[in-house]
Amino acid sequence: MMDGLTLLYIGISPKNETSRQTLRSRLRYHFSGNAEGSTLRLSLGVLLEDLSGFPLRRVGSGRRMTLTHLGEQWLDRWLQENARVSWVTDRLPWALEKELLERVPVPLNLQGNEHHPFFEVLSERRRLAKTAARLSAIAAEGNQSRS
Repeated sequence: MMDGLTLLYIGISPKNETSRQTLRSRLRYHFSGNAEGSTLRLSLGVLLEDLSGFPLRRVGSGRRMTLTHLGEQWLDRWLQENARVSWVTDRLPWALEKELLERVPVPLNLQGNEHHPFFEVLSERRRLAKTAARLSAIAAEGNQSRS
């Protein structure tokens, strides 16, 4: 904890030597993408479902799972009001991430964070949300748009 804030997630960019992803694109997706493409958004969406009222749903052709347009917009606003970002630069961010996950307790990371006490809880919540989404009808988003 620092200045009353708690670190909950560590993300990196690029993910390896061949990745073309940038820190800017990764942050943009975490803050305004969708749960299908952001493990952080998926975890937050699942954990905040009772508050938001937006469960994980199959959308489009039924292969993708998101919070629907309205749910993703709700999460956009929640992140704007509640999340803070800080970064460091490193020539080998994937090595730094591995080291940090071994030393810093962050509950929202799954990959490489199996030792964290919240790992099993979060993994199970995500698994249950995906199962429920698969059993539900594909969300009709024709009357919704993402702004």
